[in-house]
Amino acid sequence: MNITIGSRGSDLALWQAHFVKRQLEEQGHSVSIEIIVTKGDRIQDLSFDKIEGKGFFTKEIEDALLNGKIDLAVHSHKDLETTSPEGLTIGAVSYRENPTDSLIIRKDVADSSSKFKLSETAVVGTSSARRQTQLKRLMPQLEIKDLRGNVPTRIQKLRDGQYDAIVLATAGLKRLEMDLSEFEWIELEPNDFVPAPAQGVLGLQIRSNDTELAEALKAIHHQDVANCIEVERSILRLLDGGCQLPLGAYCYFKDDQWTVYTAFAPSKNDIAELSFYQSNSSDQLAEEIVAHLTHAK
Repeated sequence: MNITIGSRGSDLALWQAHFVKRQLEEQGHSVSIEIIVTKGDRIQDLSFDKIEGKGFFTKEIEDALLNGKIDLAVHSHKDLETTSPEGLTIGAVSYRENPTDSLIIRKDVADSSSKFKLSETAVVGTSSARRQTQLKRLMPQLEIKDLRGNVPTRIQKLRDGQYDAIVLATAGLKRLEMDLSEFEWIELEPNDFVPAPAQGVLGLQIRSNDTELAEALKAIHHQDVANCIEVERSILRLLDGGCQLPLGAYCYFKDDQWTVYTAFAPSKNDIAELSFYQSNSSDQLAEEIVAHLTHAK
């Protein structure tokens, strides 16, 4: 079948779109890519909490999907709202790339004697409320400054000395095969610095009534990943949060045991609290975790 993929135009978004394109072409489909500019791409001078509405990086792509301009949207799953717009559904999810966050530090300011090689007065760049609240938990004296732009732009801002360090998703750095040899690169353990729900996973969104494409996507769907991120995203949904809620949630299944780490703060001005859960079943697990998180507050 002929499939048109909709994607943002950033290096990482296009890597993701081409990755899915290759997979579908291996299944015998004819695939093209349509670049779509989103609100989050157009507005680069405001922090996310000052941009009105939700779905900064997804709404225009979802609109193109609904009106038939494209057939398939490839998203960073963590950018998606927890409830799909009417008429759309997630047809498949990808493998999970390394889900952690990474701290990238200029070598000229790295302090090997301190935690994470950061001085207490270091200036760290991130646009994420989740990352801000966890940085405050680990190193309360840090100065945190907003950081916007695609991955290469953010790294250039670090190189130019606008920040001492920045925090980025490890998945994007690995997928783009970034050469970061001029910096210190510290991967933050997910049980200590908890990733965003579904971090490292691609969400493949289609029209709900597109049964032919839904069938085609079964060949590249990863159900084991879907099971874990369903727990993570259910926690986010039950907390009525979008991608700017200061919530980290990371779930994995091993030895017949579900393990979930969370880091949660009521607002980006608060300090995240770290929690840990284990269960033999994923049924009602998200509900139990949210009950604990909200009761604790």
